[in-house]
Amino acid sequence: MSVLLRRSNDIPDASTYQAWLAVSGTKAALDPAAKLDGLAQRLEQAFVAERDTWWRLGRALSAEPTADIARMPTASSFGSDFGIMLAWSRLVDELAGDNDVTLVVCDDPWLFRHLMQFDGVKAAAPPPLLSATIRLQLRGLLSRCRLSFSTALAALRLKGQRRMVAPGDSMILVYGHPDSNVDGNDAYFGDLMKRLPGLKRMLHTDCPAGRATELGTSLHAWGSPLFALGAVFCQWLPSRKQTSGEYGWLIRRAASLENGGGGPAMNRWQAHCQDRWLALAKPSRVAWPWENHGWERNLCRTAGALGVKTIGYQHTVIGPHQFNYATATNPDGLQSIPDIVAADGPAYREQMREWGVPQERLGVGGAFRFRRFADNIFDADGPVFVPLSAIPEAAAAQLNAARIIARQGRPILVKPHPMYGINVVPEANLNLADAPLAEQSRLSAVLYTTGTSGLEAALMGIPAYRLMLEDRIAIDVLPPSIPSYAVTPDTAADAVLRPQSPPARVAWDDILRDPDIDLWKSWLFGDIDAINETPPKDNQNKKTKQAS
Repeated sequence: MSVLLRRSNDIPDASTYQAWLAVSGTKAALDPAAKLDGLAQRLEQAFVAERDTWWRLGRALSAEPTADIARMPTASSFGSDFGIMLAWSRLVDELAGDNDVTLVVCDDPWLFRHLMQFDGVKAAAPPPLLSATIRLQLRGLLSRCRLSFSTALAALRLKGQRRMVAPGDSMILVYGHPDSNVDGNDAYFGDLMKRLPGLKRMLHTDCPAGRATELGTSLHAWGSPLFALGAVFCQWLPSRKQTSGEYGWLIRRAASLENGGGGPAMNRWQAHCQDRWLALAKPSRVAWPWENHGWERNLCRTAGALGVKTIGYQHTVIGPHQFNYATATNPDGLQSIPDIVAADGPAYREQMREWGVPQERLGVGGAFRFRRFADNIFDADGPVFVPLSAIPEAAAAQLNAARIIARQGRPILVKPHPMYGINVVPEANLNLADAPLAEQSRLSAVLYTTGTSGLEAALMGIPAYRLMLEDRIAIDVLPPSIPSYAVTPDTAADAVLRPQSPPARVAWDDILRDPDIDLWKSWLFGDIDAINETPPKDNQNKKTKQAS
């Protein structure tokens, strides 16, 4: 026995173990000096090591009925924490084989029951399961009732929008991002609608009806109100084979969490609306920000059967942790992959090729959401820019690290997330940034957790530090060709405050490309099979070399 598995209200005497860790967000008031060393690094290593396990389980689950409305079967690292559960499992299994005794504190009833099956684990009474299950079931039922009512109303309110779409239209299907506007600029596709006047915008069902009316046409318009009312019964139901196997407790947990909200029902409504839109409106081409989620797979299958061509545009960044971009969990192979997958640039195109997207379907459409940066932005004495994560716990960890750095004399600029902001109280040397990273100048470093800031900093020639966390994964979005500098809450201040020289600037055209409007015009209005294999233009090469 090398692991003591306990709940937070059942902690043994400190003399019975040499180290401790708290899993899955469990809070434990224990001696910080005895916490397991290198927890953040070990958790991330275990997460990456379990990638193939998640892909294998996701593929098997994706082949089952109702799995298309769930996020876990697609190996979505942002949409599901199943990969983190696998990482905890691997880490505890490793600790169970050690000579030292480790206390593992866990209040998650499903994960606890999964871990207590391991050899070398001595478990006490597990957390109650029934109360947690009933609480999630009630919350899910209420969420689905609200969703049924709101989507039925949206379908009735927006039905008249069907007249705005004509057969043969070329469309972009996008989320209702706050940076999109009525002048034709889109947060995902930039000014493409201005450059290609025949292109129209369709709004995803996550966009509220009022906002959708401002920006374009809503998929809600094609939904049936009667179908919407049936959402109260919509859940992801894994088979008994999956919920009773080796990973059965973790799969039950994933299903309980997802069914505890309105996500599965909303995904079913999205699939219903887009299927009716494709069949009734008969667009010729559809492009959207592609992440290989379940509703996107449904879109590809329906579009393929109706002869509608599809272009999946890489959603901003990928990196080694976003496992959902691989085709490994697609049980029907290429039937649920877009006809064309448009990458931001050659680095991400290569990663998607390595993860199963065929070369003949991959093109470089260019990066609409990035722009080339000015020279000489690095300043060794300048502020540290801290773009807060959309995940509240990750943002809180960033703020804690930022305050430590500020109290040692280095100025800090904190930028709350535009869609998931948290309250930030300024103090000496710590202030709110008045502009995003792309518009900053004279910075000494960037301290980030998730999002695109690490890539932007590398392209700007600024040292970027990814803050790893001890209870979740700070998703790495950098392509393999860019070194990733990871720090922990304990090491962040020392790393950032260490005297810096300007880092070698990453060549823009090795990672991204400027948008190729002629190629997009071909995909949306001409030859869908056109693939851009050409190198960057000479003037771009010269600009990149000068920047480097």
